[in-house]
Amino acid sequence: MKVISIVGARPQLVKLAPVAAAFAGTEHQHVIVHTGQHYDADLSDVFFSGLGIPDPDVHLGVGSGSHGVQTGAVLSALDPVLEAEQPDWVLVYGDTNSTIAGALSAVKQHLPVAHLEAGLRSFNRRMPEEHNRVLTDHCADLLLAPTEEAMRHLANEGLEGRARLAGDVMVDICLQIRDAVLAGKHPAPALPEGIDPAQPFLLATLHRPDNTDDPARLSAIVRSLAQLPLPVALLAHPRLVARAEEHGIELAQGSVHVSRPLPYAGLVSAVLASSGVVTDSGGLQKEAFLLDRVCTTIRPETEWVETLEGGWNHLVPDPHEMAPAEWAALATRPAPETPHGAPYGDGKAARRVVELMEQATPRHT
Repeated sequence: MKVISIVGARPQLVKLAPVAAAFAGTEHQHVIVHTGQHYDADLSDVFFSGLGIPDPDVHLGVGSGSHGVQTGAVLSALDPVLEAEQPDWVLVYGDTNSTIAGALSAVKQHLPVAHLEAGLRSFNRRMPEEHNRVLTDHCADLLLAPTEEAMRHLANEGLEGRARLAGDVMVDICLQIRDAVLAGKHPAPALPEGIDPAQPFLLATLHRPDNTDDPARLSAIVRSLAQLPLPVALLAHPRLVARAEEHGIELAQGSVHVSRPLPYAGLVSAVLASSGVVTDSGGLQKEAFLLDRVCTTIRPETEWVETLEGGWNHLVPDPHEMAPAEWAALATRPAPETPHGAPYGDGKAARRVVELMEQATPRHT
Protein backbone atom coordinates (compact mmCIF):
# COMPACT_ATOMS: atom_id res chain seq x y z
CA MET A 1 0.00 0.00 0.00
CA LYS A 2 1.31 3.41 -0.98
CA VAL A 3 0.02 6.36 1.04
CA ILE A 4 0.72 10.05 0.54
CA SER A 5 0.31 12.24 3.64
CA ILE A 6 -0.39 15.89 2.85
CA VAL A 7 0.47 18.32 5.64
CA GLY A 8 1.21 22.00 5.85
CA ALA A 9 0.41 23.52 9.25
CA ARG A 10 1.65 23.01 12.80
CA PRO A 11 -1.29 20.90 14.06
CA GLN A 12 -0.95 18.59 11.07
CA LEU A 13 2.74 18.03 11.74
CA VAL A 14 1.94 16.98 15.30
CA LYS A 15 -0.65 14.50 13.99
CA LEU A 16 1.79 13.29 11.34
CA ALA A 17 4.36 12.21 13.93
CA PRO A 18 2.52 9.14 15.30
CA VAL A 19 1.14 8.26 11.86
CA ALA A 20 4.61 8.30 10.30
CA ALA A 21 5.89 6.14 13.17
CA ALA A 22 3.03 3.67 12.64
CA PHE A 23 3.78 3.40 8.92
CA ALA A 24 7.49 2.95 9.66
CA GLY A 25 6.66 -0.32 11.40
CA THR A 26 5.04 -1.75 8.24
CA GLU A 27 6.00 -2.66 4.67
CA HIS A 28 3.83 0.14 3.31
CA GLN A 29 5.31 3.07 1.40
CA HIS A 30 4.57 6.37 3.13
CA VAL A 31 5.29 9.56 1.17
CA ILE A 32 5.18 12.92 2.98
CA VAL A 33 4.20 16.06 1.07
CA HIS A 34 4.64 19.37 2.93
CA THR A 35 2.68 22.16 1.27
CA GLY A 36 4.57 24.92 3.07
CA GLN A 37 1.36 26.55 4.34
CA HIS A 38 3.25 27.24 7.59
CA TYR A 39 6.74 28.17 6.51
CA ASP A 40 7.92 29.85 9.74
CA ALA A 41 10.60 27.67 11.36
CA ASP A 42 8.78 27.82 14.71
CA LEU A 43 5.65 26.41 13.09
CA SER A 44 7.22 23.82 10.82
CA ASP A 45 10.91 22.89 10.95
CA VAL A 46 11.07 22.31 14.71
CA PHE A 47 8.26 19.79 14.51
CA PHE A 48 10.10 17.59 12.04
CA SER A 49 13.30 17.69 14.09
CA GLY A 50 11.66 17.61 17.53
CA LEU A 51 9.15 14.84 16.85
CA GLY A 52 11.35 12.58 14.79
CA ILE A 53 9.28 12.93 11.62
CA PRO A 54 11.12 11.94 8.42
CA ASP A 55 11.98 14.89 6.18
CA PRO A 56 9.28 15.59 3.60
CA ASP A 57 9.68 13.76 0.32
CA VAL A 58 8.15 16.77 -1.47
CA HIS A 59 8.02 20.39 -0.30
CA LEU A 60 5.70 22.62 -2.30
CA GLY A 61 6.66 25.91 -0.61
CA VAL A 62 3.34 27.69 -1.21
CA GLY A 63 3.72 30.17 1.67
CA SER A 64 1.08 32.65 2.76
CA GLY A 65 -1.77 34.39 0.97
CA SER A 66 -5.52 34.80 1.15
CA HIS A 67 -7.57 31.63 1.61
CA GLY A 68 -8.34 31.44 -2.09
CA VAL A 69 -4.79 32.15 -3.20
CA GLN A 70 -3.27 29.70 -0.75
CA THR A 71 -5.77 26.92 -1.46
CA GLY A 72 -5.37 27.41 -5.20
CA ALA A 73 -1.58 27.38 -4.97
CA VAL A 74 -1.59 24.10 -3.04
CA LEU A 75 -4.09 22.55 -5.45
CA SER A 76 -2.08 23.59 -8.49
CA ALA A 77 1.21 22.38 -7.04
CA LEU A 78 -0.24 19.05 -5.87
CA ASP A 79 -1.79 17.97 -9.16
CA PRO A 80 1.45 16.87 -10.85
CA VAL A 81 2.76 15.27 -7.64
CA LEU A 82 -0.27 13.03 -7.23
CA GLU A 83 -0.39 12.27 -10.95
CA ALA A 84 3.21 11.07 -10.83
CA GLU A 85 2.93 9.12 -7.57
CA GLN A 86 -0.45 7.40 -8.14
CA PRO A 87 -0.88 6.39 -4.47
CA ASP A 88 -3.41 3.90 -3.14
CA TRP A 89 -4.51 6.52 -0.61
CA VAL A 90 -4.14 10.26 -0.17
CA LEU A 91 -4.28 10.97 3.57
CA VAL A 92 -5.30 14.50 4.56
CA TYR A 93 -5.29 15.86 8.10
CA GLY A 94 -7.61 18.19 9.97
CA ASP A 95 -9.18 21.32 8.53
CA THR A 96 -6.66 23.64 6.86
CA ASN A 97 -6.40 24.98 3.33
CA SER A 98 -3.87 22.19 2.68
CA THR A 99 -6.53 19.67 3.74
CA ILE A 100 -9.22 20.74 1.29
CA ALA A 101 -6.72 21.33 -1.52
CA GLY A 102 -5.25 17.85 -1.03
CA ALA A 103 -8.69 16.26 -1.04
CA LEU A 104 -9.79 18.13 -4.18
CA SER A 105 -6.61 17.35 -6.10
CA ALA A 106 -6.99 13.67 -5.27
CA VAL A 107 -10.69 13.22 -6.05
CA LYS A 108 -10.38 15.02 -9.37
CA GLN A 109 -7.75 12.43 -10.30
CA HIS A 110 -9.93 9.57 -8.99
CA LEU A 111 -7.49 8.83 -6.17
CA PRO A 112 -8.98 7.55 -2.89
CA VAL A 113 -8.94 10.03 0.00
CA ALA A 114 -8.79 9.28 3.74
CA HIS A 115 -9.56 12.14 6.13
CA LEU A 116 -7.93 12.03 9.54
CA GLU A 117 -9.92 13.86 12.23
CA ALA A 118 -13.15 13.56 10.26
CA GLY A 119 -16.52 14.55 11.69
CA LEU A 120 -15.50 17.51 13.82
CA ARG A 121 -18.04 20.32 13.70
CA SER A 122 -18.17 23.75 15.30
CA PHE A 123 -21.37 24.68 13.40
CA ASN A 124 -19.85 28.15 12.99
CA ARG A 125 -19.96 28.91 9.28
CA ARG A 126 -17.78 32.00 9.75
CA MET A 127 -14.79 29.75 10.39
CA PRO A 128 -12.83 28.82 7.24
CA GLU A 129 -11.85 25.61 9.04
CA GLU A 130 -15.52 24.57 9.25
CA HIS A 131 -15.94 24.78 5.48
CA ASN A 132 -12.67 22.92 4.93
CA ARG A 133 -13.60 20.02 7.21
CA VAL A 134 -17.19 19.66 5.96
CA LEU A 135 -16.21 19.74 2.28
CA THR A 136 -13.34 17.31 2.87
CA ASP A 137 -15.61 14.86 4.69
CA HIS A 138 -18.13 14.89 1.86
CA CYS A 139 -15.59 14.13 -0.85
CA ALA A 140 -13.43 11.63 1.08
CA ASP A 141 -13.71 7.84 0.80
CA LEU A 142 -12.63 6.92 4.33
CA LEU A 143 -13.56 9.08 7.31
CA LEU A 144 -11.29 8.46 10.30
CA ALA A 145 -13.24 9.92 13.20
CA PRO A 146 -11.53 10.72 16.51
CA THR A 147 -14.59 10.47 18.80
CA GLU A 148 -18.09 9.05 19.12
CA GLU A 149 -19.42 12.60 18.81
CA ALA A 150 -17.65 12.96 15.45
CA MET A 151 -19.18 9.66 14.34
CA ARG A 152 -22.64 11.04 15.21
CA HIS A 153 -22.03 14.17 13.14
CA LEU A 154 -21.02 12.06 10.15
CA ALA A 155 -24.09 9.84 10.54
CA ASN A 156 -26.32 12.92 10.69
CA GLU A 157 -24.86 14.00 7.33
CA GLY A 158 -25.45 10.60 5.73
CA LEU A 159 -21.77 9.62 5.79
CA GLU A 160 -21.88 6.73 8.28
CA GLY A 161 -21.03 4.19 5.58
CA ARG A 162 -17.60 5.72 5.11
CA ALA A 163 -16.95 6.54 8.78
CA ARG A 164 -14.74 4.54 11.13
CA LEU A 165 -13.87 5.30 14.76
CA ALA A 166 -10.08 5.54 14.84
CA GLY A 167 -9.49 7.54 18.01
CA ASP A 168 -7.42 10.69 18.18
CA VAL A 169 -3.78 10.47 17.08
CA MET A 170 -3.06 13.62 19.10
CA VAL A 171 -3.47 11.49 22.21
CA ASP A 172 -0.70 9.18 20.96
CA ILE A 173 1.88 11.93 20.62
CA CYS A 174 0.73 14.08 23.55
CA LEU A 175 0.97 11.25 26.08
CA GLN A 176 4.27 10.08 24.63
CA ILE A 177 5.81 13.54 24.96
CA ARG A 178 4.23 14.06 28.39
CA ASP A 179 5.91 10.93 29.69
CA ALA A 180 9.25 12.00 28.21
CA VAL A 181 8.94 15.47 29.78
CA LEU A 182 8.10 14.02 33.19
CA ALA A 183 11.07 11.67 32.85
CA GLY A 184 13.38 14.65 32.32
CA LYS A 185 14.16 13.83 28.69
CA HIS A 186 13.35 17.35 27.44
CA PRO A 187 14.80 20.68 28.62
CA ALA A 188 12.64 23.23 30.39
CA PRO A 189 10.55 25.30 27.96
CA ALA A 190 11.78 28.71 26.84
CA LEU A 191 9.09 30.79 28.53
CA PRO A 192 8.83 34.57 28.08
CA GLU A 193 11.09 36.76 30.15
CA GLY A 194 9.34 37.55 33.43
CA ILE A 195 7.64 34.14 33.74
CA ASP A 196 8.93 31.99 36.60
CA PRO A 197 7.91 28.36 35.93
CA ALA A 198 8.18 27.65 39.66
CA GLN A 199 5.37 30.15 40.33
CA PRO A 200 1.74 30.01 39.12
CA PHE A 201 1.20 31.35 35.61
CA LEU A 202 -1.23 30.97 32.71
CA LEU A 203 -0.25 29.86 29.22
CA ALA A 204 -2.03 31.67 26.38
CA THR A 205 -2.30 31.61 22.59
CA LEU A 206 -4.47 33.67 20.25
CA HIS A 207 -4.62 33.45 16.47
CA ARG A 208 -8.11 32.98 15.01
CA PRO A 209 -9.31 35.65 12.55
CA ASP A 210 -12.48 36.35 14.54
CA ASN A 211 -10.28 37.37 17.49
CA THR A 212 -7.39 39.07 15.71
CA ASP A 213 -8.65 40.81 12.56
CA ASP A 214 -10.82 43.46 14.21
CA PRO A 215 -8.56 46.02 15.98
CA ALA A 216 -11.09 46.90 18.69
CA ARG A 217 -11.78 43.27 19.53
CA LEU A 218 -8.11 42.26 19.57
CA SER A 219 -7.22 45.25 21.76
CA ALA A 220 -10.03 44.40 24.20
CA ILE A 221 -9.01 40.74 24.44
CA VAL A 222 -5.36 41.65 25.07
CA ARG A 223 -6.46 44.09 27.80
CA SER A 224 -8.51 41.33 29.42
CA LEU A 225 -5.42 39.11 29.50
CA ALA A 226 -3.33 42.00 30.84
CA GLN A 227 -5.71 42.43 33.79
CA LEU A 228 -5.48 38.84 35.03
CA PRO A 229 -3.99 38.33 38.52
CA LEU A 230 -1.48 35.72 37.34
CA PRO A 231 1.37 36.27 34.88
CA VAL A 232 0.34 35.24 31.35
CA ALA A 233 2.86 33.59 29.01
CA LEU A 234 1.55 34.52 25.56
CA LEU A 235 3.08 32.35 22.85
CA ALA A 236 2.54 34.73 19.96
CA HIS A 237 1.64 33.10 16.65
CA PRO A 238 3.02 35.04 13.62
CA ARG A 239 -0.54 35.91 12.64
CA LEU A 240 -1.12 37.56 16.03
CA VAL A 241 2.15 39.49 15.85
CA ALA A 242 1.35 40.73 12.34
CA ARG A 243 -2.16 41.84 13.26
CA ALA A 244 -1.02 43.54 16.46
CA GLU A 245 1.66 45.47 14.57
CA GLU A 246 -0.83 46.38 11.84
CA HIS A 247 -3.34 47.64 14.42
CA GLY A 248 -0.74 49.35 16.64
CA ILE A 249 -1.55 47.12 19.62
CA GLU A 250 1.09 46.38 22.26
CA LEU A 251 0.89 42.71 23.23
CA ALA A 252 3.26 42.90 26.20
CA GLN A 253 1.19 44.85 28.70
CA GLY A 254 0.12 44.30 32.28
CA SER A 255 0.28 40.61 33.16
CA VAL A 256 1.13 39.57 29.59
CA HIS A 257 4.65 38.42 28.74
CA VAL A 258 5.30 37.55 25.09
CA SER A 259 7.49 34.99 23.33
CA ARG A 260 7.51 33.02 20.11
CA PRO A 261 5.69 29.69 19.65
CA LEU A 262 7.33 26.64 21.21
CA PRO A 263 8.25 23.30 19.66
CA TYR A 264 5.79 20.60 20.63
CA ALA A 265 7.76 19.13 23.53
CA GLY A 266 8.29 22.66 24.85
CA LEU A 267 4.56 23.35 24.57
CA VAL A 268 3.67 20.18 26.48
CA SER A 269 6.25 21.07 29.12
CA ALA A 270 4.86 24.61 29.37
CA VAL A 271 1.28 23.35 29.80
CA LEU A 272 2.42 20.97 32.53
CA ALA A 273 4.21 23.81 34.32
CA SER A 274 1.22 26.16 34.05
CA SER A 275 -1.79 26.61 36.29
CA GLY A 276 -4.09 26.71 33.27
CA VAL A 277 -4.50 27.67 29.63
CA VAL A 278 -6.29 30.53 27.84
CA THR A 279 -6.58 30.02 24.09
CA ASP A 280 -8.65 30.03 20.92
CA SER A 281 -6.75 27.04 19.52
CA GLY A 282 -8.60 23.77 19.05
CA GLY A 283 -5.46 21.71 19.54
CA LEU A 284 -4.37 23.44 22.72
CA GLN A 285 -7.82 23.00 24.29
CA LYS A 286 -7.44 19.26 23.89
CA GLU A 287 -3.80 19.20 24.98
CA ALA A 288 -4.70 21.04 28.18
CA PHE A 289 -7.45 18.46 28.77
CA LEU A 290 -5.11 15.52 28.17
CA LEU A 291 -2.51 17.09 30.49
CA ASP A 292 -5.03 17.74 33.29
CA ARG A 293 -4.96 21.54 33.07
CA VAL A 294 -8.05 23.73 33.00
CA CYS A 295 -8.66 25.68 29.82
CA THR A 296 -10.55 28.88 29.10
CA THR A 297 -11.42 29.15 25.40
CA ILE A 298 -11.99 32.56 23.81
CA ARG A 299 -14.58 31.32 21.34
CA PRO A 300 -18.38 30.87 21.36
CA GLU A 301 -18.09 27.16 20.45
CA THR A 302 -15.67 24.26 20.33
CA GLU A 303 -15.29 21.17 18.16
CA TRP A 304 -13.95 19.34 21.21
CA VAL A 305 -17.17 19.31 23.21
CA GLU A 306 -15.88 16.52 25.46
CA THR A 307 -13.48 19.00 27.09
CA LEU A 308 -16.44 21.00 28.44
CA GLU A 309 -17.70 18.18 30.63
CA GLY A 310 -16.89 18.57 34.30
CA GLY A 311 -15.65 22.13 33.86
CA TRP A 312 -12.24 21.30 32.39
CA ASN A 313 -12.87 23.77 29.58
CA HIS A 314 -15.05 26.91 29.61
CA LEU A 315 -16.12 28.92 26.57
CA VAL A 316 -15.76 32.67 27.05
CA PRO A 317 -16.30 34.40 23.70
CA ASP A 318 -15.97 37.92 25.13
CA PRO A 319 -13.78 38.04 28.26
CA HIS A 320 -13.57 41.82 28.01
CA GLU A 321 -17.34 42.05 28.56
CA MET A 322 -17.20 40.16 31.87
CA ALA A 323 -16.76 41.79 35.25
CA PRO A 324 -12.98 41.78 35.92
CA ALA A 325 -13.34 39.76 39.12
CA GLU A 326 -15.56 37.17 37.41
CA TRP A 327 -13.15 36.85 34.47
CA ALA A 328 -10.17 36.53 36.80
CA ALA A 329 -11.88 33.86 38.91
CA LEU A 330 -12.81 31.83 35.84
CA ALA A 331 -9.43 32.03 34.12
CA THR A 332 -7.52 31.12 37.28
CA ARG A 333 -9.95 28.49 38.61
CA PRO A 334 -8.50 25.27 40.08
CA ALA A 335 -8.71 21.95 38.27
CA PRO A 336 -11.92 19.97 38.89
CA GLU A 337 -11.69 17.20 41.43
CA THR A 338 -13.53 14.78 39.12
CA PRO A 339 -11.31 12.93 36.59
CA HIS A 340 -12.26 13.58 32.99
CA GLY A 341 -11.97 10.08 31.54
CA ALA A 342 -10.53 9.26 28.12
CA PRO A 343 -13.01 10.28 25.39
CA TYR A 344 -10.22 10.67 22.83
CA GLY A 345 -8.87 7.16 22.97
CA ASP A 346 -6.06 5.09 24.42
CA GLY A 347 -2.97 6.43 22.65
CA LYS A 348 -2.99 3.75 19.92
CA ALA A 349 -4.99 5.60 17.27
CA ALA A 350 -2.20 5.81 14.68
CA ARG A 351 -1.94 2.03 14.49
CA ARG A 352 -5.69 1.82 13.99
CA VAL A 353 -5.47 4.42 11.22
CA VAL A 354 -3.04 2.20 9.30
CA GLU A 355 -5.19 -0.89 9.91
CA LEU A 356 -8.38 0.85 8.78
CA MET A 357 -6.70 2.03 5.58
CA GLU A 358 -5.51 -1.53 4.95
CA GLN A 359 -9.04 -2.85 5.38
CA ALA A 360 -10.95 -0.18 3.45
CA THR A 361 -12.09 -0.63 -0.12
CA PRO A 362 -11.92 2.70 -1.97
CA ARG A 363 -15.11 3.87 -3.65
CA HIS A 364 -13.34 4.76 -6.88
CA THR A 365 -11.95 1.29 -7.60
